[in-house]
Amino acid sequence: MTSASPHDSGFQITVEPSGRQFVAQSDETILAAGIRQGIGLPYGCKDGACGSCKCRKLSGEVTHGPHQSKALSAEEELAGFVLTCCARPTSDVMLESRQVTEAGAFPIRKMPSRVLALGKQSHDVMLVRLQLPAGEPMQFHAGQYVEFILRDGARRSYSMANAPHTLAVPGTGIELHIRHLPGGKFTDHVFGAMKEKEILRIEGPYGSFFLREDSDKPIVLLASGTGFAPIKALIEHMQHKGIERPATLYWGGRRPEDLYMDAWVREQAAAMPQLRYVPVVSNAVPEDNWTGRTGFVHRVVLEDFPDLSGHQVYACGAPIVVDSAKRDYVAEAALPEEEFFADAFTTEADKAQP
Repeated sequence: MTSASPHDSGFQITVEPSGRQFVAQSDETILAAGIRQGIGLPYGCKDGACGSCKCRKLSGEVTHGPHQSKALSAEEELAGFVLTCCARPTSDVMLESRQVTEAGAFPIRKMPSRVLALGKQSHDVMLVRLQLPAGEPMQFHAGQYVEFILRDGARRSYSMANAPHTLAVPGTGIELHIRHLPGGKFTDHVFGAMKEKEILRIEGPYGSFFLREDSDKPIVLLASGTGFAPIKALIEHMQHKGIERPATLYWGGRRPEDLYMDAWVREQAAAMPQLRYVPVVSNAVPEDNWTGRTGFVHRVVLEDFPDLSGHQVYACGAPIVVDSAKRDYVAEAALPEEEFFADAFTTEADKAQP
């Protein structure tokens, strides 16, 4: 027999060790119920593709909707792990998640936004600035993302590349770094027909990728490609708040041009004694004249930090980079699993894989 919560027709969800509780209806996912009630559970794609929301089930029963085995394998499911983004409760449930955010997470809102400016940063990265409605500032943490709601109801997620305090500067707006995926319904439009003043519907803020300020541990920032966007927001936030924890940014691209805001990072590193910058290129050709670090960006971190037991890592970019980093840092460098914070950029193509 399942136990329903006495005060509601749904099921009681308890998250340990924070003890936070909320109610989920049997027809909604645990994550959707948590977001609706301002409980900051960790998550990324919300599509069963990335595994960011995976946590251990301590008690209770759920049924899982479709998801990818790389996000939650059959073995993990048998061992009691759940993906909150596609798990619906069939009883009261107790979960273990150490990344649950404090009470009073920022409200998620739908709003129109106007394209303020478009600027190509490289052959396949566009910087898009969006103006939000006057008098309705969106509250968000540096590192969170917004979703575009397209005309057909499809959604596309992009991290905000600037920190909240920068919105006070007129003409700034929300900054997004959008990579062109040829054949992509949305990015073909961004790189083709999109014009300034165009109106787009967005919803946000989403995501649990933001700086944990209750720690004084040194930080490794790991970005691949446009995964730099939320990392840029974290750097702006640290500078604004006077956070002096040592931070090392590793930014990886195939070619030097993929490090499309290299000059900006060097400027910040010059102004912030606590910030060190290590650009990494994996596929340089002779005409690049590249003399910096080479190889897989997440492995370069291990060359410099063989012991990460006292660090926090914030990783963002392609799922293969984020997944490999978490696996290797925990296994080889003694990084505590709960000190790895990530936002994997899953594309529509990634989500379509089995």
